[in-house]
Amino acid sequence: MDLTTILDGKLDKDFLVQLFQEQEEVYKNAIQFSLINQNPLAWKAAWILKHCTSKNDARILPYVDDFITSLTNQNDGYQREVLNILSKLKLHEEQEGKLFDCCMQIWENTTKTSGVRYIAFKHIYNICTKHPELIKELTFLCQEQYTEPLSPGIKKGVYKLVKKI
Repeated sequence: MDLTTILDGKLDKDFLVQLFQEQEEVYKNAIQFSLINQNPLAWKAAWILKHCTSKNDARILPYVDDFITSLTNQNDGYQREVLNILSKLKLHEEQEGKLFDCCMQIWENTTKTSGVRYIAFKHIYNICTKHPELIKELTFLCQEQYTEPLSPGIKKGVYKLVKKI
């Protein structure tokens, strides 16, 4: 059974996590699937990668730039999964800059779901805490035009992060 057949079917997370952890080739194929612009296969592959990728996973580190680039012009579900994968990885400064820009685009697009916007905001927050000269950006990003469309729980989470600074 190939990965396309697996991803086209009903996803059994536990089975897939075990498969991806035991078979390096399947994991590598999933990375490739997650980087193609073909949904739902791309987001399904990214979803399972999120569950079987460990902190600073050496198998995925060579693809960080590709994952950041893949964030543009994708649907919310895909973006959410890729952002979750990237949150497990240590990025160098140039990658952080590219990710910051992508996350700003996601955050500023108020038609996106609250969940993906919140994950993007958390990345922005984390990058700002590493680079204090960017902290003033957070105040701007908390203007009502950006927070009003958020669900109450997500809005509370955003304000809670900002209060930490």
